[in-house]
Amino acid sequence: MGIFSRKDTALAPAAQATAGPDLTALTGDYTIDPAHSTIGFVARHAMVTNVKGGFHDFTGTLHLDGADPARSTATLDVQMASIDTGNADRDGHLKSADFFKIEEFPAMTFRSTKAEALGGDDYRITGDLSLLGVTKQISIDLELNGSATDPFGNERVGFEGKTELLRSEWGLTWNAALETGGVLISDKIKLVFDISAIKNA
Repeated sequence: MGIFSRKDTALAPAAQATAGPDLTALTGDYTIDPAHSTIGFVARHAMVTNVKGGFHDFTGTLHLDGADPARSTATLDVQMASIDTGNADRDGHLKSADFFKIEEFPAMTFRSTKAEALGGDDYRITGDLSLLGVTKQISIDLELNGSATDPFGNERVGFEGKTELLRSEWGLTWNAALETGGVLISDKIKLVFDISAIKNA
């Protein structure tokens, strides 16, 4: 995913000494740990408030190249039946033919195509998001949270990410008009990620 390489690696040795740790040691293959990760979304409801939700069932992999961010990659597979907004009736509607049609399209997938270091702990990954048989490109802004070895000896990396998209571009067009004007559900959806990944042995 290229989130563990810094643009300042080309600085003179004296400058490098103050630029932070050398993160090239994090290069390798990782598996996302769903027990310590979240994939969520936020939608405007009735023009006045936000409804938040997430997915409980997902898998993903990272290949991090600390020396060359452009060679890093990421994959993500989300099972749409695991959607949870804290309301069973609403979740059932989201799983139906009005929205995600989970029997026909059980998964949402992301496959990266590009990774960039933006400076400091900020990065951006671009890739193809596939949902309801439609594939569109999105870019996700990332912030590196750090790396650590956990009490079980696992090498972990963590980052937060966010992006915005228009659900109508994937064919999610169901809505209802409000008597006061506007619509029940916003077209703009915010996706948020809080990811912990374990380095493969």
